[in-house]
Amino acid sequence: MFPVMILIDPQLGRNIGNTARAMLNCGLQELRLVRPPLNWLNENTRALSAGADIVLDNAQCFENVESATADLHRLYATTARHRDMVQEVMTPRHFAKIVTPLYQSGQRIGVLFGPEKCGLENDDLGRVKGVIKIPVNPEFSSFNLSQAVLILAYEIFLASSLNDSRESHLNHGNSDLAKKEEVDGFLDQLLDELDKAGYLRPEHKKSIMQRNLRNIFSRIDMTSQEVRTLRGVVSSLVNPNGIFSRPRRRPR
Repeated sequence: MFPVMILIDPQLGRNIGNTARAMLNCGLQELRLVRPPLNWLNENTRALSAGADIVLDNAQCFENVESATADLHRLYATTARHRDMVQEVMTPRHFAKIVTPLYQSGQRIGVLFGPEKCGLENDDLGRVKGVIKIPVNPEFSSFNLSQAVLILAYEIFLASSLNDSRESHLNHGNSDLAKKEEVDGFLDQLLDELDKAGYLRPEHKKSIMQRNLRNIFSRIDMTSQEVRTLRGVVSSLVNPNGIFSRPRRRPR
């Protein structure tokens, strides 16, 4: 199953149509939309998709990034700007090379694309394992949304065609690789307890500290059992007598 393309706050229905066309050109069919415009699926969108109805009709809409990525094992993002975060930055070709054996073995991979005008926010980038940057003319690196999707989708299609063998895989024993929903739950618990303990201070640095902690754990491949172990560690530190209370979901 090919990676999922996730568009955050797409501004125009026609750009979604062009994106669907670019995806189906390369065999990708799973499209997710976070806060798309009202009535985005219209005649103009379908016309610009040039017949990629299977992508449009099966596209899923979500209210936030967390729900759009909850069932995924690995999450990446595209960006044209340098960000002040510790992250692996790769070309579309390198990305396709490393994820091809992963999704062929059953892992669910997602790629975030930001709004057409401003790109992704740092908080969204703090949730990903790595960043994909298209190497082009440094004096003019402006892509429209569907162009960026097409370049990435083509590299995925090409890598899949050339590499149908699985040279490497993660041996995770009897536990499945953790999904983003599980990792987010652990991070909610960790941040909740750190906040109670007064670690997330001063207040004006709180959001940056939270983002950095999410960034650290988003770069790590953890199994479901490992996430449960970490949650148990946090609970034991907070409640040494063994009293466990499930943390509330942090407001978004």
